[in-house]
Amino acid sequence: MPPEQFQQKLLAWFDEHGRKDLPWQQAISPYRVWVSEIMLQQTQVASVIDYFNRFMARFPTVKNLADAELDEVLQHWAGLGYYARARNLHKTAQIIATNGGEFPQTVEDFSALPGIGRSTAGAILSIACGQSQAILDGNVKRVLTRFHAVHGWPGDSRVTARLWALSSQYTPGRRAGDYTQAMMDLGATLCTRSKPRCGICPIIDGCQAYRLGLVNQLPEPKPRKTLPIKRAYFLVLQDNERRILLEKRPPTGIWGGLWSLPEFADHPLLVDWCKQKGYRLIEPTVLANQRHTFSHYHLDYVPILAKVDNPIDKVMEAGRTVWYKSGEIDFLGLPAPIKRLLQQYYTEDYYDENG
Repeated sequence: MPPEQFQQKLLAWFDEHGRKDLPWQQAISPYRVWVSEIMLQQTQVASVIDYFNRFMARFPTVKNLADAELDEVLQHWAGLGYYARARNLHKTAQIIATNGGEFPQTVEDFSALPGIGRSTAGAILSIACGQSQAILDGNVKRVLTRFHAVHGWPGDSRVTARLWALSSQYTPGRRAGDYTQAMMDLGATLCTRSKPRCGICPIIDGCQAYRLGLVNQLPEPKPRKTLPIKRAYFLVLQDNERRILLEKRPPTGIWGGLWSLPEFADHPLLVDWCKQKGYRLIEPTVLANQRHTFSHYHLDYVPILAKVDNPIDKVMEAGRTVWYKSGEIDFLGLPAPIKRLLQQYYTEDYYDENG
């Protein structure tokens, strides 16, 4: 199927069936498209909508985002995961604000900003600025891989290079923004990872994977790799005023910049730390092991629940360790598993039964 026919069929389908009521499709601007594209990395549309609306309500402009404290940005991101995205969003907002609030107008300049790659830059410039720029997000990779029956894992550099060439070949000079959204929509709603709806696909006539019976085999999965397991102990400590001890994580790394529970590699280190702080633990309880899976490893952790009757400091280590009231945890930037843990064990019912 020639590129022109591919474009025509796709855009005709988008005009009739494409999604046009998503919040970032309203009042389109480089800022709104940029924030939505970052949120949509590794995250489903349904999960992003509420986060995007809350984020825009609090940070309606790039200057609002640049002027905000990172803690507040992370608080509005908490639960979306991959927190480096939020930190890079904040850094980039500050760079753009310093440059008078003007967004770059080339893929190269956009890609030089923290957290923005070639595909994200292309999406912003095509959707918000009308430029003819190719993209290659997960949905577009899947559509092109099936349409051309491209074998190999799409993350492999040689396969990726071929898919970029195809994406550039099919991107039209006109209506590039609509075409970009149409490709993402096609992958998200019809050419899905499982149970694709091939029967109503507008480009089925040229799809090689469909013709060869390979739709369910393509794209090929990443070669299997056993994820390593890391272990940790989290101290869930409550004082006699029902406050919870939280520490601020370092600015980089896993959960960077978020508030979390004191974490230890093993139980003896936890005990030594409490001795150094002068904490006398009351009725320490070892809770059931839990697992949180990151993209590159499993974290198996054991919560140690205890009370302490002699917290000496309310703010320690330059404000990086603080006693918080349980009701305040909903307003902090907390990693999702830590927030669930605290909500599980520090409810009013828990107080009533164990207070």
